[in-house]
Amino acid sequence: MAEMDTSSGGGHKKGPGVKKSKKLSTRVDLTPMVDLGFLLITFFIFTTTMSQPTAMKLYLPKDADKPEDQNKAKESGVITILLGKDDNVFYYEGQLDNSASNFKSSNFTEIRNVILDKKARTPEKDLVVVLKPSEECTYRNVVDILDEMAINVCKRYALVDISPVEAELVKASEAANAAAPAK
Repeated sequence: MAEMDTSSGGGHKKGPGVKKSKKLSTRVDLTPMVDLGFLLITFFIFTTTMSQPTAMKLYLPKDADKPEDQNKAKESGVITILLGKDDNVFYYEGQLDNSASNFKSSNFTEIRNVILDKKARTPEKDLVVVLKPSEECTYRNVVDILDEMAINVCKRYALVDISPVEAELVKASEAANAAAPAK
């Protein structure tokens, strides 16, 4: 609230019997403004919407009652991508040979070309990408490979557990890569 100071100042008089007018000073109390500020802050905090979490859409097939009714894939149209530690990516086409001659090493910068090459050589209805993260793989690598599926418009892919044979191949390949001298 505003107040008026009506106390007289001890000033000079110009002449006998002349009354000097009082100077009035005003003082503004800002306490209600602070209250109003906090009310506005509270209002805006309660009325703002919090950011919504974003999630990647995954379309999952319906479960089949009989195993023979499940989705089948041609061996020639399948590429399996294995994710290792330290951003290592391994892949093979079709089924894994006993000699592992079709087991190849790559990284995240080259895997896009591998996927695009496979996509160009395979009819769209036959192409299936099988993603198998290892135990040493990071969550970031899984998200990156799922992003690659979205970027390359691969409509049929599956996130599957890695088999023990594949896990051993990944570990052996990572050990061989670590032992090889850097170029």
